[in-house]
Amino acid sequence: MICKIEALSPAEHQIPEQYRIRQPIKQDYYLIQGELRSWKGALQKVSSPIWIHTPSGSQQQLIGEAPLLTEAVAFEILGVAVQAYSNGRGVWPTMSVGERIQCVQRFTAALLLKRAEIVTLLQWEIGKSLQEAEREFDRTVVYIRDTLEALKELDRVSSRFVIQQGIIGQIRRAPLGVVLCMGPYNFPLYETFTTLIPALVMGNTILLKPPRFGILIFQPLLEAFRDAFPAGVVNTVYGEGETVVPPLMASGQVDVLGFIGTYKVADALRSVHPRPHRLRCVLGLDAKNPAIILPDADLDMAVAECIQGSLAYNGQRCTALKIMFVHRSIIDDFLKRMAAGISALKCGMPWEEGVTITPLPEPEKPAYLEGLVKDAQALGARIVNPDGGVSSGSFFYPALLYPVTPAMRIYDEEQFGPVIPVVPFDDIREPIEYVVASNYGQQASIFGQNTDLLAQLVDALVNQVCRININSQCQRSPDSFPFNGRKNSADGTQSVADALRIFSIRIVVAARETEANREIISSIVRERKSHFLSTDYIL
Repeated sequence: MICKIEALSPAEHQIPEQYRIRQPIKQDYYLIQGELRSWKGALQKVSSPIWIHTPSGSQQQLIGEAPLLTEAVAFEILGVAVQAYSNGRGVWPTMSVGERIQCVQRFTAALLLKRAEIVTLLQWEIGKSLQEAEREFDRTVVYIRDTLEALKELDRVSSRFVIQQGIIGQIRRAPLGVVLCMGPYNFPLYETFTTLIPALVMGNTILLKPPRFGILIFQPLLEAFRDAFPAGVVNTVYGEGETVVPPLMASGQVDVLGFIGTYKVADALRSVHPRPHRLRCVLGLDAKNPAIILPDADLDMAVAECIQGSLAYNGQRCTALKIMFVHRSIIDDFLKRMAAGISALKCGMPWEEGVTITPLPEPEKPAYLEGLVKDAQALGARIVNPDGGVSSGSFFYPALLYPVTPAMRIYDEEQFGPVIPVVPFDDIREPIEYVVASNYGQQASIFGQNTDLLAQLVDALVNQVCRININSQCQRSPDSFPFNGRKNSADGTQSVADALRIFSIRIVVAARETEANREIISSIVRERKSHFLSTDYIL
């Protein structure tokens, strides 16, 4: 075998000292009203996708426990967030921008002290490699800092008065209310913070619901949240999502839903809100991003990008390349190079240097992927790479499938894992028609040199997806670029600047341009009587 995945489970003594979890984390508390409140009820066990080899066989590693809160407690937490917002009159929403920035900076300083602990938990809880876990943490910190800089710039622009048609006005942004933040398991820290941080700094109060996997990475941060922000501004909701989240939405007291996951769950949550016209949604949803490899593509570069784009973190990224359309004239060479590239990837434990293929956090995922592969094989596809599709426990070795047809599930379903479907084409209208008919519209990658063909593809795809990558894999970065999607792939645009706007609303204070009104406004500004009506700005 290329990768003997059934023999990958380490013994306890083989785990590097610095990456061991010596004792399971017992988190029997949650954050509410500025305190870590003890929880005497049921706890959910948090197991790692990593299995440990023992004399009696491999055993799944227990890494901790977390609260299974009840619906009643979730409602209590919601009430605290509502009270902290207090119809926009609470301490946090009326605080100056500069003061809110200082709170976030205090939190960031505390976050940095937890880097090693969080990186270790990312490895154990979701099977993320050491390098990718460190990258996620560091990118989160950069995102926070970039958000604060963008807020300062927004505040500078908003600090001036304008006079139009005899009306004096100042236009600033105000918060929306209570925000429910729900991040995904694949980037539990970074993706959660891409909604939580902009929502916070704009003056909203927060309900943080950790994802199903990645729940314990927030445990080291609860004290930092408690100490950095006024009581009730950040609160955590633990428990089964189906138990605690729908009632929160049905209450009508959640003003913004910041959710990253599947469109089916997002639609279900949105549908139970009693006033959907008052609910703002910021959603990052499903994707089936295609790669289109033209006959004149630089195959060395295209294959390298496609392997990284489809298999980084085992393909568990919304921006991953999830289907590949390859011109028939180069298909044999492409498949040969892809198979060789996959065979060169290292599989193993997350802390091993240079590892790419690691355990999958979802217990049901290997069986699901196996089902996709068997369905494709039954309908005429073959596994191109040696040992493709072999699984053991939480490991699934990547499977390169060819030729894939519309009759196969993998053609349309988002696999969110290491299965790579390849479709041959003769005419570029074929991949274009696929993208047009698709329910998803996040990104696409095109590889080639012919500028006429590239231009034709760009013009055909710009009204179907929201980002077209030329000779590079799909991705979210840089965070200054808009990140969004069409169709079932997103609702709302995220970027460092866009996120500040989407979690706030423009407010105008206006007065007719008279001498008396000029004096009134000048007095308010000069004597700093209002946080909102002000010409102060942050350097």
